[in-house]
This record gives sequence, C-alpha cells and structure tokens, in this order.
Amino acid sequence: MSRIGRAPITLPKGVSVEVMSGNVVKVKGPKGEMFQAVDPDIAVKIDSGVVTVERPTEQKRHKALHGTYRALINNMVHGVSEGYTANLELVGVGYRADVAKNVLTLSVGYSHPVVVLLPEEIKASAKQDKGQNPIITLLTNDKDLLGLVCSKIRSIRKPEPYKGKGIKFVGEALRRKAGKSAAKK
Repeated sequence: MSRIGRAPITLPKGVSVEVMSGNVVKVKGPKGEMFQAVDPDIAVKIDSGVVTVERPTEQKRHKALHGTYRALINNMVHGVSEGYTANLELVGVGYRADVAKNVLTLSVGYSHPVVVLLPEEIKASAKQDKGQNPIITLLTNDKDLLGLVCSKIRSIRKPEPYKGKGIKFVGEALRRKAGKSAAKK
C-alpha cells in the first residue's frame, strides 16, 4: 500500500480545494490558483479541511497513480499557500546575470549574452554583491514549472568538474576531479 498516497493533506488557512467536472482538481489560495487533471480511476475526497486520495483496486497502475496524484495535489496546496523558491549561483570570473521584466540575460563565458524568456508565473531577481558570485532567485507557486526552468537555466553552462565553473544551485555539492597534477606520481 502506498504510504504517500494514504497520507491525508491538511489544508492551511485560506486554501480551498474543489473537484470540478472531468475529475479536475482546483486549488485556490493567497498566491494564486492551480488546476490538475486526475485520472478517472482515482477519487479525490474533501472533508472538513482534509483532502484524501483513494484508489479502486490494488493493481500496480492504480498504486502508482495513487501516490503520484496525492503528491501533485500536496505540491499545489503548498505552492498556493507558501510558494516555492530556487536560488542559482553563477560561478566564474566575469559571470553576470540581469533581469528585466521576465527576461533573464546571462553572461557566462560565451562570446554573446544568453537571453532566457521566463514564464509569467515566475518572478525572478538577480543579486550580485562585491566579491560574491551572482545569485538568481526564482519565485513561483508551481513546483513542476520551477524545476523545469531551473534545469533549462542550468543547462546553459553546467558546472564543470575541475574548477566548478558554471551555473549551480546554492549549496549544491559538486564532485570535483583532481586534474593532471594528481596523475604525476
């Protein structure tokens, strides 16, 4: 039995969940509203501020969908109540980031600046203190979209294993290689 799927979702104050026609779950809160289509076999029940997800049988497919949809609904509830944040760090000499409206401009060692158009749901800011690496902060209520945008930005200049230059998450531990000097013995 799915332990994640069986866990009930308690709704924070100011968050409402509604199951609409076509088995679409609508979650509304102070940071916006989100929709998620749910498989017709999975039942979403709302009872006095607690959301539960139920499956009809013990089939492998139903077990997989049970935990998945419970996690998706829980992420939506957390997103509309508190939101999600991701911080990306640019490591490298001369690396810069600028944000104007929803356009992120990166200077990360190429002969030209890289321009990234961000979705409207994401609020971005760039900060650079003297002597520190530039940090890009992304805020949104959609966890899935945030992960997608972060991976897209990170793929522009992935951290390399020798000096660690590139775009990485703040606090991310990189596996470093020793280089040529370690081989000469």
